Amino acid sequence: MRIATFNCNSIRSRLDAVLRWLADNSPDILCLQETKVQDAEFPADAFRLAGWQIAFRGEKSYNGVAIVSRRKADEVSFGLDSEPADAPRLVHARFGKLHVVNTYVPQGREIEHAMYAYKLAWFARLKTYFQKRFTTATPLLWCGDLNVARHPIDVSNPETKTHHVCYHQAVRDAFEDILAFGFTDLFRRHNPDLVDYSFYDYRAPFNPDQKRGWRIDYVLATPPLASKSAAAAIDLAPRTRPKPSDHCPLYADIKE
Repeated sequence: MRIATFNCNSIRSRLDAVLRWLADNSPDILCLQETKVQDAEFPADAFRLAGWQIAFRGEKSYNGVAIVSRRKADEVSFGLDSEPADAPRLVHARFGKLHVVNTYVPQGREIEHAMYAYKLAWFARLKTYFQKRFTTATPLLWCGDLNVARHPIDVSNPETKTHHVCYHQAVRDAFEDILAFGFTDLFRRHNPDLVDYSFYDYRAPFNPDQKRGWRIDYVLATPPLASKSAAAAIDLAPRTRPKPSDHCPLYADIKE
């Protein structure tokens, strides 16, 4: 089974790129973030015509999540709890015993901004979400743009990023607190020393050899799936093509 995650940064702008990646890589499941489109305008028919199932929730110009899959999910839900604003940030799909949670975590803007406090609170609420619904024995994949780099190896020039909302110690601690539930970072499991990034800023020319970016996109797995994982990688190819997203797809292969 191949599971992938990709912040497409507008599904309508990146539709051809996403469909090409699906055709070239044949994942079983692709989690998309930042689709930036209201549900009525989501290009669902394009996915269905290409043979894919799709579950999505979004809003105009902001946020938005989707799960693309080979088979139709047995169950789909959106959001952390009762707050409507959470629906375009989290989608949960169940495929038999397999559960997939796709999240687009708030970025946080600035350390002193209210959105950073909101981001930390969102992580705390997400921890409760996992604790209420799953156990470490659940075959669970948590994927998405999590807007946090775990370790110095996961961001270029980390000494200059200590007050950035995606590398500040408080948000890294909040992330580790959820990982302690029982999640394994599959990319780092298979690439313990590899310097590779999933996000490259538009404001700088893209040159993967210069290694200027962030690894803020993840495929995380509970023990029943982590133990079967075979590989994980970041695909830089879409970032080299015209009109790219600022993120790259990240995928993991799991033996069934």
